[in-house]
Amino acid sequence: RESPGKRRHRGHFHSPEIMCPAMRPDEDDVPLDGMSGDELFSGRDGYTYSDYIILPGHITFDAQDVTLDTYVTRKVKLHLPFVSSPMDTVTESQMAIHMALYGGLGIIHCNNTMEEQCAEVRKVKRFENGFILDPFCLPPTATLAEVDAIKHKHGFSGVPITDSGKLGGKLLGFVATRDHDFVKDRSTVVKEVMTQQLVTAPEGCSLEQANKILTDSKKGKLPVVNKSGELVALISRRDLRKNRDYPHASKGASKRLLVGASIHTRPEDKTRVAMLVEAGVDVVVIDSSQGNSRYQEEMVKHIKATHPDVQVVGGNVVCVSQAKNLIAWGVDALRIGMGSGSICTTQEVMAVGRPQATAVYHVCKYARKHGVPCWADGGISNVGKISKALACGASAVMMGSMLAGTDEAPGEYFYKDGVRLKTYRGMGSIDAMSKGTSADRYFSTDAAVRVAQGVSGAVADKGSLKRYLPYLSTGFCPPLQDIGPQ
Repeated sequence: RESPGKRRHRGHFHSPEIMCPAMRPDEDDVPLDGMSGDELFSGRDGYTYSDYIILPGHITFDAQDVTLDTYVTRKVKLHLPFVSSPMDTVTESQMAIHMALYGGLGIIHCNNTMEEQCAEVRKVKRFENGFILDPFCLPPTATLAEVDAIKHKHGFSGVPITDSGKLGGKLLGFVATRDHDFVKDRSTVVKEVMTQQLVTAPEGCSLEQANKILTDSKKGKLPVVNKSGELVALISRRDLRKNRDYPHASKGASKRLLVGASIHTRPEDKTRVAMLVEAGVDVVVIDSSQGNSRYQEEMVKHIKATHPDVQVVGGNVVCVSQAKNLIAWGVDALRIGMGSGSICTTQEVMAVGRPQATAVYHVCKYARKHGVPCWADGGISNVGKISKALACGASAVMMGSMLAGTDEAPGEYFYKDGVRLKTYRGMGSIDAMSKGTSADRYFSTDAAVRVAQGVSGAVADKGSLKRYLPYLSTGFCPPLQDIGPQ
């Protein structure tokens, strides 16, 4: 049995994974101060991040030279080790978009309908593209009101016009804002206002060649057509600017932003997975408070058999015995944490779990032998704890409360006692379980009486991720510099 520490900084340790030569005993056998990671975590006690502190190492590089690149699954590599939690008060499309733009990854929650979740995924995949392979098109008989509807619903003001009104039809023209901005009658058909003299790129050209044509033409959009003049793709100038402004954005082979989505282990979630894959999801996170179950085994094996290109993250786990099973079933990464979040009460209510630092250290040590990255999920409340999680072996940290309260998190701001706040709640709270599918996470869907494993609360306004994420990514580099790993 393990019990969390009662006081802060009960141990000092050097993690073997990050120990630099200057931190080792010299020829005179001068003993190391403190303990190694193995020594600290090998006992029967369990430690949270607040129960120990890491001793400094030898600095040989600047803080800005710290390498942050990391694999978050067997195949997905990110510039930042940050993943947003699949909670309905943390991650929808805006959070996922900004996480990806700055080099992290957003996991869209599933406490909604399948259609709603897939719509959020599509918003992320459409936000920034290389070749846009599914642009919205209209026929020449469409009205300006239909153009307005596309702009209102999806945010796109430029629409290619084809004879069929679909991708693959013969390109007839293009409608942009400048073509109809001053036309009052919105029932006007687009063929009366569309631009017909177009600059196009040939099918088969590289993205670099297409971007050069777009830059030289000084146009906002560049249609890509085949030899028959049929539209096959589209390039956007706005995406060129995004590539310039966000050089470390997380993108897949298609040059679209990476996005993940959570699911549960109910039979109907197999349909949800298929719909998410069709929407373009890159990573599927099986969201369960206890991942070592036959339900998760069935789901992992199903996804790997039917959608082999999708990366599957299993969990949650806190023990090596749990991790061993999930790795054997075929997961591409693990989530570590049970009851360690700020609004999660599993450890208190269910008397099950493990202190987070101990869980991360032991599971990561085992998973590393099998090439499986791990996410430290829970207990991350500042940049120091990010550093501690990484020092314990985590490839990435999953953040909930640290990202809740930002402009990009779902929900509206409200004021209490003069403080600007946003709602933040655990997915095991009664509020969350009553709203959607969250009860599946705790195997409580059919329960007559549901036992809460989380609470609802509020977090202070943190502003926009455009300022907050650069602060976080820069802020935990000095701690790593002090420790010694580059």
